[in-house]
Amino acid sequence: MATSDRMHDERDASGRPSETGDADVLKDEAARRPGVHGWLDGVRSTRTGRLTLKIVIGVIGSVLVVAGLIMVPFPGPGWLVVFAGLAVLATEFHWAHRLLQFGKRTLAAWTAWLGRQGWTVKILVVLAAAATATVIVYYGLRLSLDIDLITEARAFLSR
Repeated sequence: MATSDRMHDERDASGRPSETGDADVLKDEAARRPGVHGWLDGVRSTRTGRLTLKIVIGVIGSVLVVAGLIMVPFPGPGWLVVFAGLAVLATEFHWAHRLLQFGKRTLAAWTAWLGRQGWTVKILVVLAAAATATVIVYYGLRLSLDIDLITEARAFLSR
């Protein structure tokens, strides 16, 4: 008998229908799973817990994805944080799981393609990435903090 079918059959000691429905049964089943999965199953076993978990996971995952996307143009772990945020979201949202799988496949295909290329292509990719990061840092500092690195470098070298 499925767990959802048991909800209608749950009775307390007096024979009346249980007030908690199948939540107690689901919590007992969740207790059998080890670690975080069992704890998450226990939280998901109630309607309030399920909704609260979705909201908390959605907020944490979204913050990570947005922070990672902000970091992407700059040198650092931008894409790593984006994928971490998608992994957090994928624990509760199927669309995030599909997007994470697509990202993994794309990264694997890109890595395999780059691995098959000769040294000239690899060097060109590294130079293009370095040039892009340099331009982003230069304009990021110039537009946000009004610091012109070229002027600063000239002033430093003329001392």
